[in-house]
Amino acid sequence: MNDQEIFAGLMSGTSLDGVDAALAKFQGEIPETVATSFTPFPSDLKSKLHNLAVADSWRPDELFTAESQLTLLYADAINTLLISSDIDRCRIRAIGCHGQTIRHRPAASWPYTCQLANPSLLAEKTGITVVADFRRRDIAAGGEGAPLAPAFHLHALQNRFPNCAVVNIGGIANITQWSEATNSVVGFDCGPGNMLMDAWCSHAFQLNCDQGGQIARTGSINHALLQEMKREPFFSLPAPKSTGRELFNHDWLQTNLQKAPSVSDRDILATLTELTAQTICEALNVHTLTHLFVCGGGVHNLFLMERLRHHLPHVLLQGTDSAGIDPDFMEAMAFAWLAKRTLDGLPGNIPAVTRAQGKRILGAIYPA
Repeated sequence: MNDQEIFAGLMSGTSLDGVDAALAKFQGEIPETVATSFTPFPSDLKSKLHNLAVADSWRPDELFTAESQLTLLYADAINTLLISSDIDRCRIRAIGCHGQTIRHRPAASWPYTCQLANPSLLAEKTGITVVADFRRRDIAAGGEGAPLAPAFHLHALQNRFPNCAVVNIGGIANITQWSEATNSVVGFDCGPGNMLMDAWCSHAFQLNCDQGGQIARTGSINHALLQEMKREPFFSLPAPKSTGRELFNHDWLQTNLQKAPSVSDRDILATLTELTAQTICEALNVHTLTHLFVCGGGVHNLFLMERLRHHLPHVLLQGTDSAGIDPDFMEAMAFAWLAKRTLDGLPGNIPAVTRAQGKRILGAIYPA
């Protein structure tokens, strides 16, 4: 690979906090992060995206206006990052753009997934080739379309950590686990990550999130409420499986809270934190696990990390920064890598993870 070749990745997840942008090289065993940035969503765009994600139907004007606004924010994130890192755009081979998921229904009678982004507009505004629409090819091949990051997790970590798992705690939590002993790999969404905690913080405390888990730490876990929430059928579904805001949303939370009245706001937050911790740990095969690496916003929730360690006392649990990858930009790095795979004519999915009928080259290419 040409030493000058750099790939960009863009990721905005179900937490709806903003845009992660990363510039990366993929020459050696460890992916090299060149530069990163985070661009928060303006409040009006965040509101539009949230409303689209929970609405039963969409007006075309609402949908495509939000898509254009989002794409211009993506372009600004890339252009600003190139300026701040003093990198000429001609060195960027492509941008891998995930888009903003507003609906994911791989199990529907007519399976589909929808990620907002206008790759043509992004290519026009950046002057860089864009690779986008990664998930629909996997669904076309009978897969879940998610998660896609496990292929990158394997590429980045498997040779150094042969019995390992990665958990990405964004709005939804998803895991990738592989074992040298069994020569196996699994990857799937295991349930809510930060999504319900953030929703409750907004409702009860008028905060975007529980910074460091400080509020949850002052509450007590309500085990009756916890068990009620864990009765959700999704948790007992076999892998592969995927989910999103269409299930774990404000309505889901309110339905469960009605079954456990008189629980304080702080206790509810502590219980939601424990729900995330327990459903992650119960999804792992601890018998072969030596290392668990955490990425995504959840890595900064110190109380959540403590609860994970409590349930996994014999596993070394660390952020992915200890393995050389910034935990806040793992997903953006993954889509930069997936763009490279597409341009190189190589598959980007793992059929054992997504249930697709076979390996597929993912995404569509929009030339500069």
